Amino acid sequence: MTDIQARLLACAEPAYRDFTVKLTPGLDPARVIGVRVPALRAMAREYKGTEEAEAFLAALPHRYYEEDNLHAYLIALEPDFDRCLARVEAFLPYVDNWATCDTLTPRVFAKNRPALRSAALRWLHSDRTYTIRFGIKMLMDQFLGEDFFPEAMEQVAALRSEEYYVNMMIAWYFATALCKQPEAAMSYLQARRLSRWTHNKAIQKAVESFRITPEQKTTLRALRWS
Repeated sequence: MTDIQARLLACAEPAYRDFTVKLTPGLDPARVIGVRVPALRAMAREYKGTEEAEAFLAALPHRYYEEDNLHAYLIALEPDFDRCLARVEAFLPYVDNWATCDTLTPRVFAKNRPALRSAALRWLHSDRTYTIRFGIKMLMDQFLGEDFFPEAMEQVAALRSEEYYVNMMIAWYFATALCKQPEAAMSYLQARRLSRWTHNKAIQKAVESFRITPEQKTTLRALRWS
């Protein structure tokens, strides 16, 4: 057992473990310890840049879900873009649930969007559910503002999947786009460019958002695909 594993096990909370298992369908309960996010974040800050962290990041796959999330938090603290991207690429094949996927939010990506752009588009065409989800999330987080480019929305809209967690992220992307790029996003819904389920879920999430105006919500409700 590594020092990191021992520390994680020492932070275990059985009730929180049960909560995590219920919140993350498909996750093997045997992999879950029950460690809260603040403790994982604190460990990432403590281990950042140490030899222990380097050894841990190289030791894939991990045994525990919390090790995966700690791995994601350590990657998020990496200040060098190229090293961060390489670590993301190495880690993505081992991401097996939505929570770990969404935990992976590298800070340095916001400062290197031109370099991130091609990688994000490439992730959309992976054969791995959570690599695709991560690609959509990066396009949502980093490219719906001043660095928006129409090709991103086009490629997200073109995705077709049987995977719930891919389709939910597509819906989340378009619901967010309706706030940040409303004209472009609305055109996709008006043309029904998404699958029926994703189209309706995007509208539902947008209508629930406080960032959408009452007028927009009225328009969106009329676009529901029955």
